[in-house]
Amino acid sequence: MDWRIFTETLRRWTLKDNQSEMVLTVTGIVVKLKAMKIVTRTEMALLEAKAEQHGVAATTLMENSGQAVASQIRGILREVSGKRLTLLIGPGNNGGDGIVAGRCLREQGAIVTLYLCASRDEGDKNLQLALAAGVTSVDASSDPERIVLSALLEGCDCVLDAVFGTGQNRPIEGMLRKILLRLTKAKNENPLLKIIALDLPSGLNADSGVADTATPYADYTVSLGYPKRGLFTSSGAIHAGEIISVDIGLPSNITVAFSCESINLNWVRSVLPFRSPYSHKGTFGKILVIAGSAKYMGAAALCCGGALRVGAGLVTLVSPKRVQSTVSVLFPETTFLLYPESPLGFIYPDSFKALLEDASGYGVCLAGCGLGCKEEAKTLALKTVFRLPSSTKLVLDADFINYLSTIPNWLTRISCDAVLTPHPAEMARLCGISVEEVDENRFDLVRSKASEWNKTIVLKGANTVVASPDGALRINVSANAGLATAGSGDVLAGVIAGLLAQGLSVFESACLGAYLHSRAGESVRARLGDAGMLASDIIHELPLTIKRIKETTPNSEIMVV
Repeated sequence: MDWRIFTETLRRWTLKDNQSEMVLTVTGIVVKLKAMKIVTRTEMALLEAKAEQHGVAATTLMENSGQAVASQIRGILREVSGKRLTLLIGPGNNGGDGIVAGRCLREQGAIVTLYLCASRDEGDKNLQLALAAGVTSVDASSDPERIVLSALLEGCDCVLDAVFGTGQNRPIEGMLRKILLRLTKAKNENPLLKIIALDLPSGLNADSGVADTATPYADYTVSLGYPKRGLFTSSGAIHAGEIISVDIGLPSNITVAFSCESINLNWVRSVLPFRSPYSHKGTFGKILVIAGSAKYMGAAALCCGGALRVGAGLVTLVSPKRVQSTVSVLFPETTFLLYPESPLGFIYPDSFKALLEDASGYGVCLAGCGLGCKEEAKTLALKTVFRLPSSTKLVLDADFINYLSTIPNWLTRISCDAVLTPHPAEMARLCGISVEEVDENRFDLVRSKASEWNKTIVLKGANTVVASPDGALRINVSANAGLATAGSGDVLAGVIAGLLAQGLSVFESACLGAYLHSRAGESVRARLGDAGMLASDIIHELPLTIKRIKETTPNSEIMVV
């Protein structure tokens, strides 16, 4: 396994001037997101075309891009004068941006060599200017054994990967593959060698985040204009390292229908439920929770705790008595509904009739956490949820999603607004595809299914994706290894239900829930580290996270650690 895989751990959140940029650091992985927008390859091309229509020539954008990249390299290295830099230059615009960056760095005193991975036009003005400024170039076709490249990589301080940008969508083969693999070998031999990717690590798909087997692992990725969607998949994040989005002079008055946004702090602040001092528990909603089993007692406690800690007024649990005894100790504020049980400790499925009567007055129902696979639990949960009034808001998680995957016509059985919170394996079961297919088509899949099912979907994982039926797509830009622990998803389901109970829409609750959950987890990680975090740690951090967000003035700089 490559050395990068061992260092992908979330370090801290830092947010600064959140209408214009957001910064996320993950093991030194920095993400600066301009105006919340995350773009596809097509959207970026459209932006550049519209910029040209507004009088900003492609040559100007290339000059701006190269200068911006050079500026970031100077910041990363702190001092470039006398430093040896090797720039791997591809055949297209990405290579052109790299050539401009090389010229700017040479003018700052760096010793710059362009390793031309493909031929450039004889009249390439940027190449001519770079050579005139004292930049050295090497043609890869004259170095078939990569002897010169090996010497350059061994003797340099930093490598700029400017081979491919957003235009690459085919497998990398031949000479270019050998060059990129040689770069990876050099990095493994010398972990101190800095690799900086220009816009995208070469071979990483801008939209899906699928990485070619030759794609190098960068320390930094300088994304031009706006960060690309593929950077926010697990593969993209691992290959990209620190993601820095830079301004390249796109006119502020051009408009494009962006398909995806990040969840922004100012938006979060604007939708946090207002809590009047004259309110009572009924003001903040009542949640009916169907969760827990003898095998998964803690799941019921965790989802109830998550709902209570984000401010739900009343949480009532339906579960076997043995589960209730555990929950009552951990969260005595939880109330319970009691129904007859079999000798094996399962609530009789026919109790759904009494349960439906008792459920009147509950605006939200959360079902699924830790229910298990026993037929009695499945039947009770399905019969209840399928018959709830259409005014009820649903949060369906874990085992309930697995139940749905066995029912071909499940969509016709749920008339309520609902949010589904699957992890990739649960999403795969529900869609009848493989987990690999889910991961490779994460964004488009969740958007299409949210529309097809008319349900809001929270696809969990690093950089959780939230999609609404109307096509809105938001990414919670966060990757925290500490959240990869049993019960973390149960807490998230409870958090979303707790926000729904307080009057937020399904989509608002899903986005805000994902954000608060990750921010609370990050605060715990900063205090305890990413190994040994417990899901219950996140629960107790939630009120403090909300408090800090409320106390932060708009657009001011905060650090949640």
